[in-house]
Amino acid sequence: MSVIEVSNMTKVFGQYDNKVKNLLEEGKSKTEILSETGSTVAVKSVDFSIDEGEVFVVMGLSGSGKSTLIRLINRLIEPSTGTITIHGQNVSEMGKEELREFRRKNFSMVFQNFALFPFKTVLENAAFGLEVKDVPKSERLEKAQSALSLVGLDGYEHQYPSQLSGGMQQRVGLARALANDTDILLMDEAFSALDPLIRKEMQQELVHIQKDMKKTIIFITHDLDEALNIGDKIALMKDGEIAQIGTPVDIITSPADDYVRSFVKDINHAKVLRIKHLMDTTGDAAAYSPEDAIESHELLTESFNYFKEGAEVIAVKEDDKVVGTLSSRAVYKVLAEGSGVGADD
Repeated sequence: MSVIEVSNMTKVFGQYDNKVKNLLEEGKSKTEILSETGSTVAVKSVDFSIDEGEVFVVMGLSGSGKSTLIRLINRLIEPSTGTITIHGQNVSEMGKEELREFRRKNFSMVFQNFALFPFKTVLENAAFGLEVKDVPKSERLEKAQSALSLVGLDGYEHQYPSQLSGGMQQRVGLARALANDTDILLMDEAFSALDPLIRKEMQQELVHIQKDMKKTIIFITHDLDEALNIGDKIALMKDGEIAQIGTPVDIITSPADDYVRSFVKDINHAKVLRIKHLMDTTGDAAAYSPEDAIESHELLTESFNYFKEGAEVIAVKEDDKVVGTLSSRAVYKVLAEGSGVGADD
């Protein structure tokens, strides 16, 4: 079920007059429109939907429009045209007061620069979103404490941001978003400022938390490995347009054009695709024991030892429960053939 639906959304910075509209309709490029009119096309005629509980990653290079797009969804930036529907409500038509209340109830945001108050403790920072909502102090501190526990910050409640590492500060930012208890998380380059090892840890932390929380997440990144690691679906942007939307398997094995192909050409499929991307959930899980199963979050490379021992099909588990199977044929197909793998295979 779609939680967010975006239809024909465009954002032009500068004049959005008939000349610009005509050039857009003629299919002129972002560079051509800038040259002829002085207006910048940040997002151009995008359409997509996001399902409940889905991690939807928007990826692209600097200037591709990805950060503008996330701010169009909650109308921190006003679209030039198009509609945004969330939970069946047309956000595009909301007035200021209605929009403000809708944001409070439905959105939380995690920023690249942490956005923590240096004069507030870790606990107070985590509770800030609830404070804005006028939640009673005892209740908001309790929820904030639970959120801090979720992100592994028990014992740091009374520290200040300056006493924490960058990774720990970002955990506080994530805890604040979780404590706010909205069903949609907007994460704009949330881990980009972190060191590579800490960044990988935060990615895995998010994946782990998402198993239980089942939030609808829009995650902005310029890093393909990050997109493949956490995304259920990926939208790859170029010059304000969406070049392709698909699962990690779709993006890697069936690139839509040369631009997408250039992103994935040097990717070792086995080192980025995970068991969950290829597993079959239609079979009889009860026929398999979790003792002999492989974890769904493991990389494909981890399955090779099972198949070397002669297995044709292996069980896949999550939280010690068998949730599907993985066949040697499916693995061979994606690694050797590199195409034709999709949700219906």
